[in-house]
Amino acid sequence: MINFICILVASYKTLKMASNTKYKFEWKDLGDIDLGRPNLGVNTNVLVYRLMQYTMRDVLEKHWGAEKTNDFFIEAGYKAGTEFCKNVLNCTLDFDGFVADLSDNLEKYGIGILRIEKADTESLSFVLTVSEDLDCSGLPYSGVAFCDYDEGFISGILNHYTKKDFKVKEIDCWGTGDRTCRFTVDMLTT
Repeated sequence: MINFICILVASYKTLKMASNTKYKFEWKDLGDIDLGRPNLGVNTNVLVYRLMQYTMRDVLEKHWGAEKTNDFFIEAGYKAGTEFCKNVLNCTLDFDGFVADLSDNLEKYGIGILRIEKADTESLSFVLTVSEDLDCSGLPYSGVAFCDYDEGFISGILNHYTKKDFKVKEIDCWGTGDRTCRFTVDMLTT
């Protein structure tokens, strides 16, 4: 009986400690996909990705509201963009080389097809599109722009590369009736 009580107390302390800790994502947390998925590999269907994203959005909105949920998605996208930049992209390239590397890797990983429509490299202000976007390409019209995560993702990439802060805003989306996702990107000034 004493052993049972000791195990119960130890389990309670472990659970209490775990509930007070915060998970901090690191790239290594993605695991060894080759080892874990020797038959299925790294690819999955976009429908499965969207199933996870949209059901998560639905639950978060139910508990936190649409505005706070958008903030969560932007923050998560920013973290993902920062980690993607650190672990996938070549940050030693000049700006044109970096954009080419970014474009190649967005396509390689099936995230989307990047195009720069306007660029002011002095002020670091851009208009860019991401076609065949992972998050929303092909969605029916709803009047809602869905790519909050992408806003954060782009901002995180650019912040890590330039060491400057950016405001990224989606201005066109499949959800609003457009056939590409279009973003304005502006460096924030202090």
